[in-house]
Amino acid sequence: MSKKIDDVLKRLTQSSFRSQFKLDEKDLEYISVRGFDTIKKHAYDFIARRIAPPVIKNDGKQTPMSGHPVFKAQHATATCCRKCLEKWHKIKINRQLNQKEIQYTGDVILEWLEKQCVKNQPKRKKDKKEKIGTEKS
Repeated sequence: MSKKIDDVLKRLTQSSFRSQFKLDEKDLEYISVRGFDTIKKHAYDFIARRIAPPVIKNDGKQTPMSGHPVFKAQHATATCCRKCLEKWHKIKINRQLNQKEIQYTGDVILEWLEKQCVKNQPKRKKDKKEKIGTEKS
């Protein structure tokens, strides 16, 4: 992860609104069933259709609050609309996003999703032999 993405994700955790977004069981199952590559495609498709255009008629309202893990990630990472992209990521409004900005936006979303998936992995219990350092056959 880039330092820029790491820094912005840390800043976003300080926002009471942004930090309230978490993946629930349904979201985690959706990611597990479809696979992260599919989720990545969805993220870039949503960015291309809902965020990248120079003028968005319903800016600020184009990203639902739930219904897809990427939507939650967009709100958590302030990549949900052009106004939030400008405020949190310093990406200017009222112009087409360039390829570098689209890539960055996707990277932010995917990094947040990966962290949520890792954070929510079930804890594996160690058996007695593993605890004392012997290998299990």
